[in-house]
Amino acid sequence: MSLYGHSPFYFSMLRKYVVLFGMIFNDIRITEDDADGNEISLIRVPISYSGRDKNLLRVDMKDGSPEAEGAPPGFLMFPAMGFALTGITYDGNRNKSTVGRVVRKNDDDLNKLKSQYNAAPYNLTFSLHIMSKNVEDGNKIVEQILPFFRPHFTTTLNLIPEMGIVKDIPVNLDSVDFDDRFRGDLRERRNLFWTLTFTMSAYFYGPIVSKPIIKISNTNFYVGTNTDIVDTVVTTISVTPGLDANGNPTTNADATIARANIAVDDTFGYIETWTDNTDANTSS
Repeated sequence: MSLYGHSPFYFSMLRKYVVLFGMIFNDIRITEDDADGNEISLIRVPISYSGRDKNLLRVDMKDGSPEAEGAPPGFLMFPAMGFALTGITYDGNRNKSTVGRVVRKNDDDLNKLKSQYNAAPYNLTFSLHIMSKNVEDGNKIVEQILPFFRPHFTTTLNLIPEMGIVKDIPVNLDSVDFDDRFRGDLRERRNLFWTLTFTMSAYFYGPIVSKPIIKISNTNFYVGTNTDIVDTVVTTISVTPGLDANGNPTTNADATIARANIAVDDTFGYIETWTDNTDANTSS
């Protein structure tokens, strides 16, 4: 058993948010121009999940060419982008009632409902690193991003498919920093880094709980004040759902299918059964 007595649960939430962030920037393209400003090629800027320190290490290896001695698979080529999840903080401003729930039909058991409590809101901090060997390439990439963040960009994510929970996820651009790593003599290559910091408004959900549906209601009418004595019950009213074999609502107890086969989202009728305990006569 896991925390608070629940069975282990996992909805891949962090993975979904990381993939979502990467997908926002996975199709950025820039042009390569000749000396006269004519387009000679279209470059799709690669993006990978990697932190700034790792990217700096890859940049420092040899001269950056794919044939460089000791270059590992996936050696960094320019221009390129890398991103990483750098922090998680609770966001009380988006908190909802802790007793609120999302309730759905249980397709595996018609006699049960699935429920899940309101999500806990958290902010995820991401860093996006843009690396280029000249100022112009870096500028072209940054200008593909900035116009769409004012200061946030919103996309939709299917968070919990089995509960039908789909939410709009805002991604806010917090800051933009520039770093020119040119150092050494004139033979050294110039490495330019842009670092963009973002905050994603995320949600984390607890376990899905499946509980039985109430399909029968009994109401007892008493005389006197001592309800502990069974004989004081003079009338009992039972209410159950009614649905015929064609899926039509019914109030006829003889025409209905078994209540175990009636789903919560069926359009059913209500069958009232009165029991008179004074003379043991029953009518429906």
